[in-house]
Amino acid sequence: MTTQLPALNDGQKAEIKEIVCDILELELDEVTDVSLFKEEHDADSLRTIEILSSLERTFGIALTQSELSRMVNLAGVYAVVAEAQVK
Repeated sequence: MTTQLPALNDGQKAEIKEIVCDILELELDEVTDVSLFKEEHDADSLRTIEILSSLERTFGIALTQSELSRMVNLAGVYAVVAEAQVK
């Protein structure tokens, strides 16, 4: 038996992308679902922690810093937020 995670809706994905772009000081069209924050957008660890913190406040979820290793691009962030919402 497989358990499927609920998908984020388009509005939630857009909000996440806006948060990420705002913190990384990028335009929305500069970031794709698979572009790497650190390698392609020069994000440092402080900015990724800021993204995590902002997601917690915005979505009312609890994330651990161990999730940062998965939050390397938007696709990873979407997965982490979707999983946290079902906990």
